[in-house]
Amino acid sequence: MNKRIHNRKYLESYRKKLRKSLTPAEATLWKNLQNRKLKGRKFRRQHSIENYKIDFYCPEERLAIELDGEIHFNELAQEKDKIRTERLNELRIRVIRFENKMVFEGLAQVLQEIEDNFRN
Repeated sequence: MNKRIHNRKYLESYRKKLRKSLTPAEATLWKNLQNRKLKGRKFRRQHSIENYKIDFYCPEERLAIELDGEIHFNELAQEKDKIRTERLNELRIRVIRFENKMVFEGLAQVLQEIEDNFRN
């Protein structure tokens, strides 16, 4: 049985809604990832894997990028993020996280860290 884990149909309207309402940090990072701007890699925004929504996903690298705002800065959210990261890692997807403010205060460093996570 080939169980679909990427972009499940029932999440499509949710993903579309999120794409139309990116946070300022997501919009800024997206401008630097879209159209293969970073080392020719294709990124998708608001991609879903199983029931998890990923801010940005590079299928070629099996790399998920998450931007964390204030909602992530409590114990419950951090525990959920940990479980989510562990599950994605089980699926052989690497996850890197950045605080939203890092996109504004150190975009070059964020882009470099993303690039450093490319396999080659």
